[in-house]
Amino acid sequence: MLDLLIAVVIDFIIGDPPTWPHPIRFMGNTIAFEDKLVRKVAKSDRGLVIGGFFIVIVNMLLAFGITYIILKLLKPYTYVYHIVNIYIIYTCIAARCLRDEAVNILKAFDKGIEEARYKLSFIVGRETKHLDEQEIVRATVETVAENTADGVIAPLFFAMIGGAPAATLYKMINTMDSMLGYMNEKYRHIGFFPAKTDDLFNFIPARLTGIFMNISGIFKYDVLSGFKVMIRDRKNHKSPNCAYPEGAVAGLLGVQLGGDNVYFGQIMKKPRIGDARRILSRDDIKRTVEVMFRTEVLFVVIYSVICLIISK
Repeated sequence: MLDLLIAVVIDFIIGDPPTWPHPIRFMGNTIAFEDKLVRKVAKSDRGLVIGGFFIVIVNMLLAFGITYIILKLLKPYTYVYHIVNIYIIYTCIAARCLRDEAVNILKAFDKGIEEARYKLSFIVGRETKHLDEQEIVRATVETVAENTADGVIAPLFFAMIGGAPAATLYKMINTMDSMLGYMNEKYRHIGFFPAKTDDLFNFIPARLTGIFMNISGIFKYDVLSGFKVMIRDRKNHKSPNCAYPEGAVAGLLGVQLGGDNVYFGQIMKKPRIGDARRILSRDDIKRTVEVMFRTEVLFVVIYSVICLIISK
């Protein structure tokens, strides 16, 4: 428990310094190499699907196995073991990084709409060059809300039940989905199994995120609306999971999310999430970041209390 708490604090304080060694960068390079390799070998769409399946299996074994073996070898060296364990868990959490990226977009508005579009392009897959201010805010709010599940609660959830190896396993699955899990002509076949695996592993964390988001909003946001929108609009997304955190945020803030986006030159039709009781404003980026941190703190506090009760 203590290692996880320290990892959360480190993430909160320093985030993700770009010069530090990071397992996610290794994961990204590995997936990119496998993508190219499968495309050279596969001769059909079915071959790409099968190749995507093997990418998932190999990378899951690598992520869990390497982390498990490293920690197993370090077990006799108590201090070194805990330092490495903390560092691995810390690298799987992205709360501070999400906050920094969101704040960068917020600050970019002061330099003009083009700068805000440019900063947004670093954290979303949709095209940003024609977005107006409200659409930029919407994209940022949706990204922070969705990644509160993917980048904060899910890795913490797996770390809680399976330690650093399980957290690393999850991050590999999520990274595969973010690189290969697109429903366009290039990726729909090779990314089929990466996307489905990510859906499976996020099933519980996404729902927990929505619930904890709403509970954390007590005394500050419209909690009843948060639960109402989350439950009502839970299917208003191509993902079986994303609408839970997005719905919770939309309800808590009294805004409407969702709608059409452009990916790789193609318009993707999406239903709306939430009720437009007011228009989105720049401050909604700050509010969503606050909801993210409230959710993380509440989740960790509840976990710590459970651990203390069990240990007695």
